[in-house]
Amino acid sequence: MEAETHPERLRWKGQTLTYKAEYIWIDGTEPSARLRSKTRVLADGAELPDWGFDGSSTNQAPGDNSDCVLKPVFSCPDPIRGGDNKLVLCEVYLVDGTPHPTNNRARLLPIAEQFADQDSWFGIEQEYTFFQEGRPLGFPAVGFPAPQGPYYCGVGADEVFGRDIVEKHLDACIDAGLKISGINAEVMPGQWEFQIGPAGPIEVADHLWVARWLLYRIAEDFEVAATLDAKPAKGDWNGAGAHTNFSTKAMRESYDAIITACEALGGEGKVDEHIAGYGHGIEERLTGDHETAPHDVYSYGVSDRGASVRIPWQVEVEKKGYIEDRRPNANIDPYNVTRLLVNTCCTALEKAGQV
Repeated sequence: MEAETHPERLRWKGQTLTYKAEYIWIDGTEPSARLRSKTRVLADGAELPDWGFDGSSTNQAPGDNSDCVLKPVFSCPDPIRGGDNKLVLCEVYLVDGTPHPTNNRARLLPIAEQFADQDSWFGIEQEYTFFQEGRPLGFPAVGFPAPQGPYYCGVGADEVFGRDIVEKHLDACIDAGLKISGINAEVMPGQWEFQIGPAGPIEVADHLWVARWLLYRIAEDFEVAATLDAKPAKGDWNGAGAHTNFSTKAMRESYDAIITACEALGGEGKVDEHIAGYGHGIEERLTGDHETAPHDVYSYGVSDRGASVRIPWQVEVEKKGYIEDRRPNANIDPYNVTRLLVNTCCTALEKAGQV
């Protein structure tokens, strides 16, 4: 095989290979899926091809029938490598051309299409916690830090830990063209949040997964792990959630539609259905304490952070807007959460003639 190397280019079989595509996918790890990625070098102007991988190493196939397929569905500039390089989010398929059972994006697509006319918008508040040497960043080697309180949106070396990573992550998301809309320090040392949206149900989930990959990758350079554990520190500390803000066109125009959506989320069978799709360990986080409602009791209220679903105060004043489902865990698969919210709320709005 004839090949030659160059600081910027690689020639192979007569092609000029000019950019790196980082293929990213969601694996089959349970109870919470992990992100995986690998790099492919492609010719200038080449389309992003399907690519295979060993599913037996990602909990997605047995060893005697291990081939799985990566199908690119979203790409953006790679802010880490720069240049013409790309990040490529993929769906996982079986070799027979059907979606892999772990492919929750494929389950979302028909629901998003069915209710596309209702124009659903999402904003997801992704909380996460930095860990180093087996403990949250900022926790002392022995004992505990001062109780939560000063850390939320704090400033100062005694209150904020990991800001250098957070700022690099924010810049990377912006450079990648992701719909990131903000960041803030959270209530525990080493705990932070970034927000993705507003965006539609598929786009917000795609962007959230890529933003997570960037977070893990950037934290890696600092020898820090970014985790999505729902209850990263036991005891009198808040858990980590992914509060999900949701609206449809009707909700952005009518308070009656807001109430219809809230009532629908508490309908027969809906509480259990949603909780089952809102992330592993939800019973540890949704206890009724630490700004949560119990996981098995549904409630909604205006400006109530102890309710399952909060109606922001300005929504009640303006009689239109959005709702915040406060139940999803930090470790959600956002494809599941957006599918559940669209299906439940849009079905109810359609039935009520509020579309």
